[in-house]
Amino acid sequence: MRPFTLLVKPTGPDCNLDCDYCFYLKKAALYPASKRHIMPDAVLHQLIKSYFETKQPVYTIGWQGGEPTLLGKEFFERVIELEKRYARPGFTIGNGLQTNCTLLTNDFANFLFHNKFLVGASLDGPAYLHNTYRLNKERAKSHTRVLEGIKHLQNNQVEFNILVLVNKANVIQPKEVYRYLLRKGFKHLQFIPCVEFDTQGNPQPFTISAEEWGNFLCKIFDLWYGEDMYTISIREFDDILNVIVDNRVTACTKGKDCCQYLLVEHNGDVYPCDFFVEKGLKIGNIMENSWEEMQTSQKYHDFGKNKLTVNSTCTSCSFAYICNGDCLKHRMYADNPPDTLSWLCNGHNQGLKKFFTHTHDRFEKLADIIRRKRETEAKRAMRKD
Repeated sequence: MRPFTLLVKPTGPDCNLDCDYCFYLKKAALYPASKRHIMPDAVLHQLIKSYFETKQPVYTIGWQGGEPTLLGKEFFERVIELEKRYARPGFTIGNGLQTNCTLLTNDFANFLFHNKFLVGASLDGPAYLHNTYRLNKERAKSHTRVLEGIKHLQNNQVEFNILVLVNKANVIQPKEVYRYLLRKGFKHLQFIPCVEFDTQGNPQPFTISAEEWGNFLCKIFDLWYGEDMYTISIREFDDILNVIVDNRVTACTKGKDCCQYLLVEHNGDVYPCDFFVEKGLKIGNIMENSWEEMQTSQKYHDFGKNKLTVNSTCTSCSFAYICNGDCLKHRMYADNPPDTLSWLCNGHNQGLKKFFTHTHDRFEKLADIIRRKRETEAKRAMRKD
């Protein structure tokens, strides 16, 4: 078995918000028997026990939704209790929590700090941009409550990053979004493109184009490159540098296959990816199947191999080694085959291609700085020895 991480949906698609662009809310249709989707203790117990029986260099679990904090601090206290019960000496365990932050309290944040959770906080920029799509079920704005939750994280010194979903509202204002996040003191940022389609394969109103995504990334990079590159971490840029410097993939979207992790739904159903939680792609259930059985299943590997079935345009692209054709979500929408060119790259000088062309020389300079720094540190270490 190759090492793998888990992405767990303990509340399934349930959320206290009703964001217009959320792709996961509609997954409730897969589980119509229940109005609420809550992971039973027996499933949680089996999840952790069986995962810790596998051999991993690091045991990594990302808790996501929907909104996982709907289950309260008590659920995650149970998580820690089970992890301590089944962790053997030498285990390294990493828990991540992706949240809209609106349900966080000071007590909850204090728990997250003491148990070393890494938190992803969803925030789409200043209020007038964030509140365009991130509303609750009564259509009330969420920005103020999000900031209150983030404040609890800050007050309790919880490690967190800001996740910005780049949509039709904020994609045209990269400078405003970036400067706002920096004014708030946020130093770890992640920008995710909003790409969703209706059942006929038409882009939803909040979906961004390749041109918009390329322009956004170029502007963010230009703002960041210089002084900010030493103090601000941007996940997309870190991932690219990891590929250039170490030939190491740290984002599944840049991998050569899509067998990077397993997604576990609230009832134990397992899927290859949270973007592909579909009946035909279910590969098992943790109450019935072993991790080895699911990870080595033909269905899982057939899905994963789709990543390398790239468009002919990609095979001649000098930047293909960085993105490997981009995420399957941006290729296999509307029943497209896997060799469809990414929605976010038209293969010419738009989208991802424009961004890589615009930034590649500067990424290479940064890579050289990293290499020289490592050489200097290695020489110092040798002299000390």
